[in-house]
Amino acid sequence: MGKPPRLATDRAILKNWWTRPCGGREVFALALPLVISSGSWSVMHFADRMFLLWHSTDAMAAAMPAGLLHFTLLCFPLGVAMYVNTFVAQYHGAGRHDRIGPVVWQGVRIGLLAIPLFLLTIPLAPAIFAFAGHDPDMAALEVLYYQVVTFGAGGMLISAALASFFTGRGSTRVVMAVDCAAMVLNVVLDYLWIFGYGGLPALGIEGAAWATVVAQWSKVLLYGALMMRPVYRDRYRLVAGRRFDPELTARILRYGGPNGLQMVVEVAAFSLFILFVGRLGAEAMAATTLAFNVNSIAFVPMVGLGIAVSTMVGQQLGRDRPDLAARATWTAFALAAVYMGTMALSYVLLPRVFLMGHAAGTSPEQFARIGETTVVLLRFVAAYCLFDAALIMFSSAIKGAGDTRFILWVNLCVAPWPVLASWWGIAWFGWGLIWCWLTITTWIWALGVIFCARFLQGRWRRMRVIEPEVTAPIAPALPVVPETV
Repeated sequence: MGKPPRLATDRAILKNWWTRPCGGREVFALALPLVISSGSWSVMHFADRMFLLWHSTDAMAAAMPAGLLHFTLLCFPLGVAMYVNTFVAQYHGAGRHDRIGPVVWQGVRIGLLAIPLFLLTIPLAPAIFAFAGHDPDMAALEVLYYQVVTFGAGGMLISAALASFFTGRGSTRVVMAVDCAAMVLNVVLDYLWIFGYGGLPALGIEGAAWATVVAQWSKVLLYGALMMRPVYRDRYRLVAGRRFDPELTARILRYGGPNGLQMVVEVAAFSLFILFVGRLGAEAMAATTLAFNVNSIAFVPMVGLGIAVSTMVGQQLGRDRPDLAARATWTAFALAAVYMGTMALSYVLLPRVFLMGHAAGTSPEQFARIGETTVVLLRFVAAYCLFDAALIMFSSAIKGAGDTRFILWVNLCVAPWPVLASWWGIAWFGWGLIWCWLTITTWIWALGVIFCARFLQGRWRRMRVIEPEVTAPIAPALPVVPETV
């Protein structure tokens, strides 16, 4: 007997969805190494916070606001450096390999120029955290953590530009290998430096910060060594293209600048939200830190999938195939929705499973109240998971086309909501942690809907970031061929 007609048709549709250009198999092959790469970042921070909790609750609570302030200040140059990925993707799609090396080196220059600016913020840290109104003991830990991680700022910026050389061309396995190596180094150094094993001093939160600094600069060394191999040097002008190119730099700033400013606005709003939560006490701050730490298990892999979406959209627009760019986006969103939906159910049904590692290094009495509060907060995380997937996938798609100004304006309009609403609720009505988390949830809901609508509008289909004269004519899509390290 043959298969029922409807079952056979459904299987044929699924097979076609998987095997067609920019279908499930191609998106998955490009995205999986980036998901693992982003997941390694999540594991690194998860372990960092877990070890700090074992060392001291105050140390874990202090690491989040200090790390957020550091990342907030990094956002503009980091957003510009990361946007090199879109240029590489579109040049790659257009077949202009000679433009890839020069655009990568312009991104590296941005990282180099930012280093002294970050070092100048070190003496300002005590005043910043004193202004936040946190407990003096926790503020001292925040200052220490911030001042040390600042020495890794240049490494993060330069490695972001260098990574774009590989991600933009679809060589995502290289990025996965480098990020995983840096993650292992960071976690090992965390353990040794926080607790003082292996003959190293027990530095606590300072040790966690130094581990991050070493890991960031190790990525720069690894990417630099890989890029200088003969297989890349001539084809992509990695030697001749080192010269300063003012026109190309201006083009990067034109499109990458709004991307960096958008990151500043978004992360600054989130950082201010965290600072307001800190006013509710160390317990509220620790529970919030823990909830976001658990949320990173769902969120951070989506960042990797989002980079894959930007890359595929950029490559297909470089080939002048917006139809395939749209298909890649919807395919990625389907994969993201399945994963995030599963995580949302897990946060509701099995929240304590995600807290077992944190609880293992503390006494039951110490962890009890923090754990109960975190379980409640994870329900909010579950409520916004699918909207977060939409936010990341559709904003990544229009970023891959060059629609960065729209993303900036949306964030300028929407980002003040969680900050002002949290302050208003705490200062005027005495509302607590639940109100703060409600504002975050509605913020993510709004952004997910807005970016989905913008994608459906379709203006991104006519956008390009590279010079019009180098855009390729309509051509069949080329499969992504992963490179080995």
